[in-house]
Amino acid sequence: MLYRLLSIVQRQRTSPGWQTWSPARSSTSAAEAHSIALPAQAQVVICGGGIMGTSVAYHLSKMGWQDIVLLEQGRLAAGSTRFCAGILSTARHSSIEQKMADYSNKLYHQLEQETGIQTGYLRTGSISLAQTQDRLISLKRINSRLNVVGIPSEIISPKKVAELHPLLNVHDLVGAMHVPEDAVVSSADVALALASAASQNGVQIYDRTSVLHVLIKKGQVTGVETDKGQIECQYFVNCAGQWAYELGLSNEEPVSIPLHACEHFYLLTRPWDTPLQSNTPTIVDADGRIYIRNWQGGILSGGFEKNPKPIFTEGKNQLEIQNLREDWDHFEPLLSSLLRRMPGLETLEILKLVNCPETFTPDMKCIMGESPVVQGYFVLAGMNSAGLSLGGGAGKFLAEWMVYGYPSENVWELDLQRFGALQSSRTFLRHRVMEVMPLIYDLKVPRWDFQTGRQLRTSPLYDRLDAQGARWMEKHGFERPKYFVPPNKDLLALEQSKTFYKPDWFDIVESEVKCCKEAVCVIDMSSFTKFEITSTGDQALESLQYLFSNDLDVPVGHIVHTGMLNEYGGYENDCSIARLTKRSFFMISPTDQQVHCWAWLNKYLPKDSNLLLEDVTWKYTVQQSLEWRQFSRSCFGMGITSTVSEEKEIYSAWDMASPGGHLLVRSGLTAEETIEYILPANLPHYTSRALHASQSAATFSSALNLIGPRAVDVLSELSYAPMTPDHFPTLFCKEMSVGYANGIRVMSMTHTGEPGFMLYIPIEYALHVYNEVMSVGQKYGIRNAGYYALRSLRIEKFFAFWGQDLNTLTTPLECGGESRVKLEKGIDFIGRDALLQQKQNGVYKRLVMFILDDHDTDLDLWPWWGEPIYRNGKYAGKTTSSAYSYTLERHVCLGYVHNFSEDSGEEQVVTTDFVNRGEYEIDIAGHRFQAKAKLYPVTSFFSHKRRKDDVELSDFHGK
Repeated sequence: MLYRLLSIVQRQRTSPGWQTWSPARSSTSAAEAHSIALPAQAQVVICGGGIMGTSVAYHLSKMGWQDIVLLEQGRLAAGSTRFCAGILSTARHSSIEQKMADYSNKLYHQLEQETGIQTGYLRTGSISLAQTQDRLISLKRINSRLNVVGIPSEIISPKKVAELHPLLNVHDLVGAMHVPEDAVVSSADVALALASAASQNGVQIYDRTSVLHVLIKKGQVTGVETDKGQIECQYFVNCAGQWAYELGLSNEEPVSIPLHACEHFYLLTRPWDTPLQSNTPTIVDADGRIYIRNWQGGILSGGFEKNPKPIFTEGKNQLEIQNLREDWDHFEPLLSSLLRRMPGLETLEILKLVNCPETFTPDMKCIMGESPVVQGYFVLAGMNSAGLSLGGGAGKFLAEWMVYGYPSENVWELDLQRFGALQSSRTFLRHRVMEVMPLIYDLKVPRWDFQTGRQLRTSPLYDRLDAQGARWMEKHGFERPKYFVPPNKDLLALEQSKTFYKPDWFDIVESEVKCCKEAVCVIDMSSFTKFEITSTGDQALESLQYLFSNDLDVPVGHIVHTGMLNEYGGYENDCSIARLTKRSFFMISPTDQQVHCWAWLNKYLPKDSNLLLEDVTWKYTVQQSLEWRQFSRSCFGMGITSTVSEEKEIYSAWDMASPGGHLLVRSGLTAEETIEYILPANLPHYTSRALHASQSAATFSSALNLIGPRAVDVLSELSYAPMTPDHFPTLFCKEMSVGYANGIRVMSMTHTGEPGFMLYIPIEYALHVYNEVMSVGQKYGIRNAGYYALRSLRIEKFFAFWGQDLNTLTTPLECGGESRVKLEKGIDFIGRDALLQQKQNGVYKRLVMFILDDHDTDLDLWPWWGEPIYRNGKYAGKTTSSAYSYTLERHVCLGYVHNFSEDSGEEQVVTTDFVNRGEYEIDIAGHRFQAKAKLYPVTSFFSHKRRKDDVELSDFHGK
């Protein structure tokens, strides 16, 4: 069957990249489809025969797995894969996406030789245009990152653009980036080649076979139900593209996969009188919102308009994607932009306007990884119109994840577990993708925020803080204050200010940092993830000692900084844990780790009815099962706390009539069984009382960070208790009264290294405690502060944060976290063997703090993250985070230093001497700035303000 969109020009088809389908190239014919029986079992079942599914099958088979079945509801590559524009671009903002695209490029280049199937691969190169200086800065930042990973690229002039592509109008350009090894390819033929290679390696492929739902037992994949029967399996991979959302929700235990489709348009023209050469570079004019590539001597051009059209919000049942209805009015702005860039097109005949669905995710990044609720259920979908570029690398990383337990690169920013169920609302997704699609070509300056789907999760103090000038950022659906705008500032101008240089909020954050250093500030940190782990015996301590690297067998009231490690010693989580009682622990983790932490804890905690795990981040965070919700509609008087057990939720009963809630029974029974246990036999007096479901007796849903030297005075006055270090030592936790509120959990830590306290407050007391703190604090110079001040404080103190500086491939020995590990605590823990081996062999990277030396804060481009680090003129790593230190009056960057062999490029051991003996530079958009390297925080000598010219950082050493 011909590609439908090209049927009108079949006699002109000459490019091998746009070939016809033939029955021989399909895995089964229509007649055969109903006669072929599916296997009764397999190790892996993959749903989706596009480039994602075939890439996963290809790589799994390459890694030695052969008992694999791939199912496609229509024909192979008949979904969005066949409508792909065929542009393979390695110029990505994200480091992991750059690596995936580079791998895809190399894979597709050799695929034709490996399989004998023509893929239309042609190395044309690409040119990304810049109409503004800010766009050129963005390209320079990408260019510097491409060069250090071995992808050839260069910044070129408009004159050079005209030489490479004479048909372009270049009068409005200020520069461009040329990537000569980018390519074009037929995505459908790539998918068929991957499928062919996988089939030769033993993968069984069946088309015209629909997956109805996945079979799950005890939270584990056991098989799939298809329209042709069941297949038992251990692993299921959802590569269903735009159908992935509905397929995920079709199970008895739904898997949330947040993506949504939009219409995507591009046009095809007849050849020029003098046909374009086949190696004509692909053009990306992001400021004009269009892309252009050669197609059979003419052009293929599309783009990402400002007003996209979401589709299929109500779901769809189409087996194969068909060309949607043309909409020339909607495409007109992109057509106008195309004609401005290539005026000669006015005389060229347009063959067709293609309209096809593309799926987008809430944060413009694809979705991969294992479900947090169903083990063995993997996902690879939501490619944001970059499926061809990322497909090869994405399939490789997911296959590694399944075979080895972890991918070879840090893919947290793509992990399914970065999302929660709250991002799966159809209304949210519809509105968010209308913002996401234009953002693909929008200028991405640092610290930009999504505007849709906001105010979804807010602190009890949100309205109060908003009225006081809070400017908001969003993290995992939570609204968090960035900074607070003084009354005399122009709010509109501040919100619209977007720059790679010194931002307009610089002075505002400076005053907040100064207040944290000299007086006292309040930061609302309610969004942090919080768990309580409790047991009836020693089960909680024993389990946590195995899960965490530090020693948690500390006196009651003490706080331990630690982390959960994987078997390779990498950080799955970075957290603080307070021991509340001998059998109860309180865990605080980063905001975006809520789903990931829950999944990890639930995976490794023993299935013991005497062990209770509760998510107390926010009220109603722990979802109640359907059976209990139905029962609870007419009940009140008793509380039931739920958590997840081996098979379903387990419940504990609390007498809500007694002060604080008296524990009646905690069991591994279901809700129904718990009720039966309580009512008929053990607590007959409750038969005349109704029941209701609640979360727990006390939910700590608000958290205030009190930072600064006068925090002790504020809290002492509010609690009538001495709060000095002698009475309340560092890393200590105690429940106490603050104002009129009882049971406030006070901890002597701030996540910044500055003195102060964290206050964890039940929701009903949040506003009262905040008001009291602000009222009493007036005499001590109190003010609100935001996360930008927090970032500056923590980076200058060399505090590494998970998700930015720490990840699953980073060990404590590589980031200076030795103090958070107790190798000899007498109990084995996950990752201990790997750390012992690393301690013996040495580390191959080291987290270092860099202080920029010759950087002008007012005039030079700022570092943000991802800048290349050079040691003695050689590439040595990248920055992971950065901030301006108002204390040091310098920019401070954190980043990992590697020791690459000059001969082989392989990584070698990084020693303290290797770090200290190097001369360092940080590359910011192609300009290198000298930097001083520190392995420890800079001495407090710099706590006093000094002029830059009066301070020579090299004269001082961290203590």
